Amino acid sequence: MSLATWGNKLHSGEKTYPIVGQRKRWFIVSGVLMALSIGLLLIKGLTLGLDFTGGTQYIVPDVEEVSAAPAEEAVAEIDPTQEPRVSILGDNDIRVQLGDLSDEDQQALTTALADAYDVDQDTISFDQIGPTWGASVGTQAVQALVIFLLLVFGVIAVYFRAWRMAAAAIIALVHDLLFTVGIYALVGFEVTPAAVIGFLTILGYSLYDTVVVFDKVKENTAHLTEQTRYTYDELANLAVNQTLVRSINTSIVALLPVSAILFIGSFVLGAGTLMDISLALFVGMAVGTYSSIFVATPLEVALRDNEPRIKEHTAKVLALRAGGTTDVVREDGTVRVGALTPGEHLGQSAQPKRKKK
Repeated sequence: MSLATWGNKLHSGEKTYPIVGQRKRWFIVSGVLMALSIGLLLIKGLTLGLDFTGGTQYIVPDVEEVSAAPAEEAVAEIDPTQEPRVSILGDNDIRVQLGDLSDEDQQALTTALADAYDVDQDTISFDQIGPTWGASVGTQAVQALVIFLLLVFGVIAVYFRAWRMAAAAIIALVHDLLFTVGIYALVGFEVTPAAVIGFLTILGYSLYDTVVVFDKVKENTAHLTEQTRYTYDELANLAVNQTLVRSINTSIVALLPVSAILFIGSFVLGAGTLMDISLALFVGMAVGTYSSIFVATPLEVALRDNEPRIKEHTAKVLALRAGGTTDVVREDGTVRVGALTPGEHLGQSAQPKRKKK
């Protein structure tokens, strides 16, 4: 079966996967992933960049011996209490990050690094960030995230006129963010302002994918109570299946260039160039696609199932099926209920049939 044929069958409802019906399975998977992410954050923690912690950074360019050992020995000679983070940038640049130093030690370390790598002292770049400024950056990042989530909740609640959809979308966003941050804790990548930008970017991507699915759910369930053939769960599941191929294709197209950026940043240009933002984009887009399909809509359905109107309609549909009823005549026309007939699928007759005038 070709991808186009598969997509057409999913969109028409001829072929469906019980994604919503198996939501407990996806909730367990997501719950385990979230627990692991929280565990990593508590045990390993995040490697915060100088922009958040404050400290001192040296860049030693065009070194002949591309090794971290000379830098570590130079730091140990000047201030043995420091635990420097030494990274190789590109082909022959060395980055040294450590805590605060006195003015005397700053100059001494510059000389020591120049001697260790046999470079001109004037070519070594030096940067120092105070802890107050770093704390301010962290506070502003958290504030931006909170404001973003509040605005998202409000916009979705107003657009769909359903706070449950807004709540499900926010939980899916938190799910994506927490998983991405957990990956950062696992691999030890630095969290820099660029990484924070990546986090906010993937939230936007995940939100876009979720809203597309929710829009299809809204379309399929617009006349829910006017028919007694399908439950809310079934029509929502149809919406997920109808947008499944689109979500996969969009994700693949988005992940290919991000993968290239991640590879170039990791293996070509060196740590700190593109890695911090590209890892956030790659992991966030991948988990965002997963959450829009397996978390957001199933969670929204679980919340909506508690509504009296939805609960009453579902019970009515199931009662008619159990009673073996095949046709129900209503004021707005004849609506079939019960099992699907041969050659018929969920996408057909999903909306109530109207009488011809």
